[in-house]
Amino acid sequence: MARTAVFGGSFNPIHYGHLLLADEVTEALSLDRVLFIPAAAPPHKPKAQLAPAQDRYAMVELAVAGHSKFVVSDLELRRSGPSYTVDTLEALRLQRAELFLIMGSETFLDLLTWRAPRRVARLAQLVVVPRVGSAFDPESAAVRKVVHEIGEEPLVVHATSLPISASDLRRRARDGRSLAYRVPEAVGAYIQAKRLYRGEAS
Repeated sequence: MARTAVFGGSFNPIHYGHLLLADEVTEALSLDRVLFIPAAAPPHKPKAQLAPAQDRYAMVELAVAGHSKFVVSDLELRRSGPSYTVDTLEALRLQRAELFLIMGSETFLDLLTWRAPRRVARLAQLVVVPRVGSAFDPESAAVRKVVHEIGEEPLVVHATSLPISASDLRRRARDGRSLAYRVPEAVGAYIQAKRLYRGEAS
C-alpha cells in the first residue's frame, strides 16, 4: 500500500517553503508520494485575495515538475462548493493508499473549526510540522484539547521552515518586485506573464 501524504492549501502562490517542507517530510516518513492539492474554494480564506484556481493549479504543476515523488491533483478543482479536506480524504481513501495529512502547527490548533475533524483524523495520520519559532508543545493544554476531541495523536515532524510568506510574495508581485529565490523560476515567470496579484489592495 503506497504511503501517500496529502498537502493541501491555497498555494497562493506556491513557494520554496512549501517545496522544501514537503521534501523533508517525504524523507522523514519514507513516503512514496506527496499529493499537492490546491483548494478551489478554501473555507477559511477570503476569496478576494485568491488567484483563479486554475492559475494556482498551474503554478503548483510547474513547481513540482521534476520531483519524482511530487504530484499535483485537481481533485478539489473538479468538485463544486467549499474545498473541505474530509471530502478529499474520503475520495482518496478509495485509492487504497496509506494516507498522511501534512499541516502546520497553527492549522492543527484550529482543527476543531474544520468540517468533521474527528473523521479527518480517522482517514489520515495527521502530520504536524511546527513552524520555526512557534512554541508547539504536544503536551500543552491547547494541543491536548484537540487530541481529546479528535481521538487521535498527531505525528510531529520537524522540517525546515523558510521565512517566506505568500502574502509578501503577492505584495512583491503587485509592486513589480523580484520573486527570485523565493519561488521556482517557472512560477515567477508564470506570475509575471499572467500579471497575477496586480489588482490586490493589500
